[in-house]
Amino acid sequence: MTSLETVKDLLLELLGYVSDPNKRLYYLYLLSACLLAVPVYRRTKPQKNLKNFAAYLFNSKVWLAPSAKQDYALLVVNKLIKAVIYAPAILLMVPVALWFGDVLNNNLGPVSSGSGDFVAWPRWAIITSFTAALFLLDDFSRFVLHYLLHKVPPLWQFHKVHHSATVLTPFTVYRSHPVESYLYACRMALSQGLVVGGGYYIFGPNLKMFDIAGANVFVFVFNLMGSNLRHSHVWLSWGRGLENWFISPAQHQIHHSDNPSHFDTNLGSALAIWDRVLGTLIKADDIKGKGAGRLRFGLGKGNTEHQSLLAIYIQPFIGIFSRRRE
Repeated sequence: MTSLETVKDLLLELLGYVSDPNKRLYYLYLLSACLLAVPVYRRTKPQKNLKNFAAYLFNSKVWLAPSAKQDYALLVVNKLIKAVIYAPAILLMVPVALWFGDVLNNNLGPVSSGSGDFVAWPRWAIITSFTAALFLLDDFSRFVLHYLLHKVPPLWQFHKVHHSATVLTPFTVYRSHPVESYLYACRMALSQGLVVGGGYYIFGPNLKMFDIAGANVFVFVFNLMGSNLRHSHVWLSWGRGLENWFISPAQHQIHHSDNPSHFDTNLGSALAIWDRVLGTLIKADDIKGKGAGRLRFGLGKGNTEHQSLLAIYIQPFIGIFSRRRE
């Protein structure tokens, strides 16, 4: 396959994101984000007519900002880097599942239900438990890695790329350094492998997930509830009650704030319980000003480290090397 054909295939794969429920840019997630933005617009812009809604949602100052243009380029370039350089080296789910199943079996022996080697739960209970376990461990492992990316100095150098975005659009979710993307890919394989291996050990080979079009039902519902507004200028809060349990779009925007009092907060992906335990949870109405228009995003006015694509890729290594020389 020629390089040109490789690029063509990658671009077609990127276009397929809008039809893949496992991608944030799936068309139903984008549509639900637009619909959820309507009441926010009506509340925050009461003097405006709905005819102005498109201009509000697709504000050119946001979507055509230099930071946003970097996000679009990074989506394509990172996809190419992943396919060419490190995709073969990513930790795979199946070997992890087989390894973990063997570890459990060798150390604990087979699970016996009295009628076989596996727990004989009703089919619906097995599927529900397996689906919930996949969601919970995936979300917890995201939180742990995200915490480490903020707290471990060399890892922060890579994660700073994501936080260098000065405007937020749904494409900002793909604004990441390839090293961080690699870590997240391995994290996913590890968390899913542990659940699959453990599920096989307990329930046997007939594991199945409750899904919608191939996506975990819990992930599908969460993404449908405005996941694309997390990276946006639309301030969607779910209220104090729900934000005690789930991270709302507004809470994630606080996470991106360049205000030092907001640093290292709201680290969770879907669930807020991990932040509550760690004491890093901020709810939308806890901040003064209450609104994305009151927040500035990025690393602060003094940041000049990520002004070009080349700098985005090499600056983390420069930062790590500089710290080691100090």
